[in-house]
Amino acid sequence: MRSFFGVDTDSSMLESTIKIDPSRSPFMRGRLDVFFEGEKSEDLIEQVKQLELNGSTFKVMYVKVTGPDKVSFKERRQIEREVGLNIPGEPDLNHPEIVFALINTGGRWVFGEYHSSEAVWLHHQQKPHSYSTSLSTRVARAVANIAVPNPTGVKAIDPCCGIGTVVVEALSMGIDMVASDINPLILPGTRENIAHFGYSTEVEFRDIREVTGNYDVAVIDMPYNLCSVITPEEQLEMLQSTREFANKVVIVTIEPIDSIIENSGFKITDRCVVRKGSFEREIIVCEK
Repeated sequence: MRSFFGVDTDSSMLESTIKIDPSRSPFMRGRLDVFFEGEKSEDLIEQVKQLELNGSTFKVMYVKVTGPDKVSFKERRQIEREVGLNIPGEPDLNHPEIVFALINTGGRWVFGEYHSSEAVWLHHQQKPHSYSTSLSTRVARAVANIAVPNPTGVKAIDPCCGIGTVVVEALSMGIDMVASDINPLILPGTRENIAHFGYSTEVEFRDIREVTGNYDVAVIDMPYNLCSVITPEEQLEMLQSTREFANKVVIVTIEPIDSIIENSGFKITDRCVVRKGSFEREIIVCEK
């Protein structure tokens, strides 16, 4: 079985054999575990007759995508009805135990079980403590995803955690992440934010140069506000220290720091830009 992942930023469908919880991503609408496929919708009608629901109720929905494979509203409802009538089971449009979905994409029809995304990150916007310069919860969740695509066996650290925005998102996705910061005044709020959502982890008052142990990945949101301006030399020292305890680092920065990254011994493997109005942050993935 393979899965399709719906992305709400465009009409693309990412295909994978790994069953990822769609709620991990703030940009994913849902996941479709594909059971059947065909060149025409009629091909699916014959195949769904094989389903065994063992008494579970169901409903069928058409997942709309933009692009060349558009299907009108009337056609979508008609296809849903035709497919649903051929599924051996009890339909329930309001509270189904199983949700099936149809998609017409890439010139073919696919059918399977649909798992919708829950916008967990929206709840995390209501933290007891926050700062205007903190990452948004949506970006923080994306950063945690980029840092740790698969949390199994991965140890992560946010050694400049601030108020804990990334840490909360990471913990909510089952990522084993610890945190620390050089500012002792902020840490009580960090701990309260984490506990507010029922999570727990180590949060230490510690300079990044004093971090010990070994971690698979570190997340560093470079300080930039008026109270924490740092020089290029200090940025280099931060990354050199990170290289001592982490094999990979995901850096969030508002300044060009490619030369600093190169001098620290890390290699840039990927990057993207996040924009909010005229304000830009760059997210840079680096490895040893």
